[in-house]
Formats: sequence, structure tokens, C-alpha cells
Amino acid sequence: MDIKIVKRLFVILFLLGFQPLIAKAIGLPPYAEGQALPSLAPMLERSMPAVVNISTSTNIQVVENPLMQDPFFRHFFEMPNRSRQQQKNSLGSGVIIDSRQGYVLTNNHVIDKADKIMVTLNDGRQLNAQLIGADPEADVAVIQIPADHLAELPIADSSRLRVGDFVVAIGNPFGLGQTVTSGIISALGRSGLGIEGYEDFIQTDASINPGNSGGALVNLNGEFIGMNTAILAPTGGNVGIGFAIPSNMVTTIKDSLIKHGEVRRGLLGVTTQDLTPELVRAFNLQISRGAVISRIESNSPAAKAGLEPGDVIVAANGQDVKDSHDIRNIIGLLQIGDEVAIDYFRGNEKNETTAVIGKPERVQLAGEKLHPTLQGTVLGSTQKDQIEGVLFEKIHTASYAWRVGLRPGDVIVMANRYRIHNLDELKRSVDAGNSLMINIQRGQEGFFVVLR
Repeated sequence: MDIKIVKRLFVILFLLGFQPLIAKAIGLPPYAEGQALPSLAPMLERSMPAVVNISTSTNIQVVENPLMQDPFFRHFFEMPNRSRQQQKNSLGSGVIIDSRQGYVLTNNHVIDKADKIMVTLNDGRQLNAQLIGADPEADVAVIQIPADHLAELPIADSSRLRVGDFVVAIGNPFGLGQTVTSGIISALGRSGLGIEGYEDFIQTDASINPGNSGGALVNLNGEFIGMNTAILAPTGGNVGIGFAIPSNMVTTIKDSLIKHGEVRRGLLGVTTQDLTPELVRAFNLQISRGAVISRIESNSPAAKAGLEPGDVIVAANGQDVKDSHDIRNIIGLLQIGDEVAIDYFRGNEKNETTAVIGKPERVQLAGEKLHPTLQGTVLGSTQKDQIEGVLFEKIHTASYAWRVGLRPGDVIVMANRYRIHNLDELKRSVDAGNSLMINIQRGQEGFFVVLR
């Protein structure tokens, strides 16, 4: 039917007194002549006092001349290190989730490296906040303000959400002050976006803009179902695709931050990849979704539980595992010592096992055990925010490695023309009796070094 005809029909129905029929057709609560129009105002009057505005300031040392960053240059020309402080300010939002203790949830990126955190309440009060703990991997932080006549949001079970549920986003976009937008849940379980280390986002078309970060996504009962975190904005503005961290995930992280000041993530000891149609055919499987184990660390919880490369994990602790992101998120929310029940397929035979999450061990290797030219160095794994490879953690200034220009922080990404991702691969590519050619990544630069 032509859209113009539909619009005319709605106008005719409205004029003839069919308002309840129109309301039902577009999903609004029913109402009759003489009654108050349906409104979210009563719910928002209860919810908005629990959502706060957050402003931060960070002092940054700015060197007046770039050459002053070189200590040799300053010493040679006997010039002092003149620098000045510059203040960086940012804005965001937060959610009071414990009015008795004054705990406020927000995004880590809102308060990251801040020297001062100021919270402005809905009633206009401004309070200094202290950082309780932060988890950069999931972009969640907990701050605390004085507990004095505060409101808090009740927390709902985000596992009961459905696509199509009505939601309301409350926050502080562009520093305008508290603002409310509405929409629906567009999708659940969004991951693989590269926004955070652990992703299980609620997607919504409720407008989320810069400054909304850390604010509340609530249902029509005014219950906290997610924390507004990011937008997909190819043009720099809102295009109706916003993301929120589910309340269940936020609550688990919040509890750990309040108790320990950090999230003590454990280790299962597996590397997984998505189960693709090509792998389904190659393994002759009857299932089509899951996380394929591609590597198991020796003596890890996964190895002790009997898992093997090629096994396909389909569930963990009763939660379905559709791909490698799912298993990463589930394990990432567990603590050291927690048990995880794993359902997996080996071929087309379904099995169950239980693993106990272990403590991550940082593996280090003295360089001389790998190659004589690396004497005086200590090698280790790269951090999560670095390119995969082997990191020079320490280099003695009297060593051969230092003399040829290697420095702590350099990352070996290739050895003897083989791409390497970890110490095991480096060991396999090195012949201690011959020269060693390594490809180094240093920041945005890359270069080769031949060690003889």
C-alpha cells in the first residue's frame, strides 16, 4: 500500500475517534478520551536522579621543544628540561548503583588517568569522587562519592532481554546536561567489534552520543539493563547504532572491583577460533556453531580437564558458545579458582568436562638460553595492547644486544624469516649455532637486525 494512503488513513481514523486503535497499531500503551496521554515521565522522575554527570581533569607535562625530550641533547648543551603543565578535561556520565556506599559505575575511558574526578548530581550538587577500581579490558570503572541522600537504580537481569524491548538511554551528551533518548533493543550479544577486550554488547537505536559514555540504559520499569559505552559513527555523528555493556556483565566486574580494586582474571589455557563452514566440512561435523580449540597450553587447566586441539566447545557453565568471542567473554568473567563446566564435541561425539580456572603465569626466558648473542637480555610475551610477538623486557647496557641498537620494549615479530607470535615459536625458529636475523617492531617503526 502506498505510504501516502496509509498516512491519510491514520488521519481519518484519528479524526473519527480511533485513537486507541492507532496507539495499539504502533505499540503505545492504550488510552481513552479524557485520560492522560501515555508518558515515560513518571519512570524518568524516579530514574534520572541516579544518573550523574562526570567531569575529569588530567595534568599533562608538555615539553616546549621536542629536542628537550632527548637527555643527551639537554646534557650536551647544558640546557634545563623546561616543561609546562597542560590540563586536559573530559566529560561523561555515571550511574549510582549503591546509594548507601556511594558507588558509581562508569566507563574506564571516562576516568582513565584523571587527576581529579568531579560528579554532578541531578539536584546540582558537585562532589569529588575517588577511584575504587577499573577494568580497561571491559571498559568498566567504579568510583565513590559521599553517600548523602543519593538515589540508586535497581538492576535488572540482562539475560532476560529480547530484541524489540523498549529502552531509554540517560546521559550527558556533549556536556549539554542530563538528556534522555528512547528506542528499542536492535540486537543482543554483539561482539568482534574491536571496541573493548571483552565484548557482549546490547545494540540499540536510542541515540547515544559523546558524553553518554558511562550512562544508563534502562527498561520501561526504570531498571538498569546496561551501561552506554560506544557508538558506530562512520560520519562522526549518531546513526542509530549504539552499544551498551549488559547489566549482568557490569555487575560481575563491579563486584570484583569493589572487593579487590581490579579484576583478577584467570586462565583456561586455550586458543580458539570460530567454527567456519570450511572447518565443519574438514572435520566432517554435524554441528555448525561453536569455538574450535586450535591450541592448548601445556599443564594448563584445559589440558588437565582433558581437552584437546580440534575439540569444539559449544557451551560453558550452561551458556551457549556460538563462536570464539563467546568463550572468551565467559572465561574472562571468571575468577581464579572458579569451576567452569564445558560441553564440547570431539568429532560428532558430545562430551562434558570441568576445569578449574588457573592463575596466569608470565613466562620469561633469559636470552642466552635461546642464542649466545642475546646474553644479557630477558624475553617475554607481549602485552594485550601490543602486536603479537616476543618482547625484550630487559637489556643490559653492556650487552651485545644493546650495542647493536636493541632496546627494552622492542618486539620480535619475525626470526630467520619466520613469523613468530610467542616464545615457543621463537625457540623453533632459532639455530643457536648460526647467526640470527630478527625483525623488530618499535612503536610505529620496523627494522631488521642480524645478530652474529
